[in-house]
Amino acid sequence: MTKAIAFPQYGGADVLRPIDIELPAPGPGQVLVAVRAVGVNPLDHKVRSGELAAHFPVTFPAVPGYELSGVVETVGDGVTGFKPGDEVFGAVMGGGYAEQALVSADQLAHKPAALSWEQAAAIPVAAETAERVLDLLGVRAGHTLLVHGAAGGVGTVLVQFARARGITVVGTASEANHAHLRELGAIPVTYGEGLAERVKAAAPGGVDRVLDAAGKGGVLPLSVELTGSADRVLAIADVTGAQEHGIRFSGGAEGVEPYHARAYAAALALHEAGTLRLPLHRVFPLAEAAEAQRVSEHGHLRGKIVLTV
Repeated sequence: MTKAIAFPQYGGADVLRPIDIELPAPGPGQVLVAVRAVGVNPLDHKVRSGELAAHFPVTFPAVPGYELSGVVETVGDGVTGFKPGDEVFGAVMGGGYAEQALVSADQLAHKPAALSWEQAAAIPVAAETAERVLDLLGVRAGHTLLVHGAAGGVGTVLVQFARARGITVVGTASEANHAHLRELGAIPVTYGEGLAERVKAAAPGGVDRVLDAAGKGGVLPLSVELTGSADRVLAIADVTGAQEHGIRFSGGAEGVEPYHARAYAAALALHEAGTLRLPLHRVFPLAEAAEAQRVSEHGHLRGKIVLTV
């Protein structure tokens, strides 16, 4: 048996509670990981609330958690890249809020010793999302990319991936996060009324592509206006708004090619160069997962919320 945090029904953060679960031995291509840290994402509370029931169906009691770091305990048939004792991080299709989790080996990577458990757990979702959206947007060197919600967990990694490719990034954020964005190499602008004028001042040559990573404030029509086409805008946080304005939505479950290996390689290359920044908004023990989700739900984060096990 392993201890976990689960929700027995859809609802607010109060439905999260500790349970004991029994995990089967890892199957072919799977790895059993002793979890050390778990990343908390907006996806966690959206699945828990039932908001994404049509896209992410769960079986109750459901254990949240879509990214983690930890130590390999056992491996299933056909797994050749990992062995017991290896320190790893990676993505998981739920089940991360636990002392142990089963992970597909093709979504794991080896954790460098110089990378903390908490920082490693903050990489998988943000890095995969960043790699995917840059590809889907077709953004390349010389382009200017506007990112709504640039100071959050995904935005922080996305800015770094984009800057490493020679892309100019204009990022919306509160004033308190402007210095953070400048350190990452982005041009910060404050969101809210008058945003279009501030973006035009920050990018006098125009905006080539827009990513909405915030999902708040009705910025999608403005984004289409700035780029001149809905095809140049991508949303990852506002399904309804995207549908209303004819904008593509990417949640990572559309059957697109897997980006995990490429994303991890990009993140580790920045880490090896000494330039990867992974700010942690707050770190909670696993037992306080409900409070961690409440903070995540409130938004306005700088970096990532992480649970330690």
